[in-house]
Amino acid sequence: MKNIVILISGRGSNMQSIVNANIPNAKIAAVLSNNPNAAGLAWAAERGIATAALNHKEFASREDFDRAMMQLIDQYAPDLVVLAGFMRILTPVFCRHYENRCINIHPSLLPSFTGLHTHQRAIDEGCRIAGCTIHFVTEVLDNGAIIAQGVVPILDGDTADDVAARVLKVEHQLFPQAVADFVSGSLKIEGKRVIKQNLSDATAQLLA
Repeated sequence: MKNIVILISGRGSNMQSIVNANIPNAKIAAVLSNNPNAAGLAWAAERGIATAALNHKEFASREDFDRAMMQLIDQYAPDLVVLAGFMRILTPVFCRHYENRCINIHPSLLPSFTGLHTHQRAIDEGCRIAGCTIHFVTEVLDNGAIIAQGVVPILDGDTADDVAARVLKVEHQLFPQAVADFVSGSLKIEGKRVIKQNLSDATAQLLA
């Protein structure tokens, strides 16, 4: 059984998709947040999952917050830390501590459009597709080895909200699969490429 700790900042819809997937051999040990008012905390608590929050505004520096969050996370002995809409840029110390066992979902087709406002930037550049990327977390923002990507069309007249809604549906499919593949030991990092072996049943069916 692998312990999963999920970090959120808001309603945690991707967290909910992972919890609802009931991934074999995965225990959602805790859902944690930098926002005490994050709606996803109440959702997780209602389902018997341990929750806690550390308000980043109460810390003098990003480093102080990350050290405190690491101590909190490590109480749950995580095999995997999942960033599911965790709106914080992480320090190198945090990234190194969870190297190769921390994954993030980013709302663009990396390496394009790192950072914020990804969907509007894609529209402004005239892109015909948008999407999401699940990747391992490294010290360089949005630059870790890519586990999975999902693609949606950008239609004429789309707003950023239109694209975001379309992408979110794909995120809810891909993220639980990526967690399942990590838990099953199917993911092997070679440089910046993730090699997938012994895929989960869900992913194998998707790729068939």
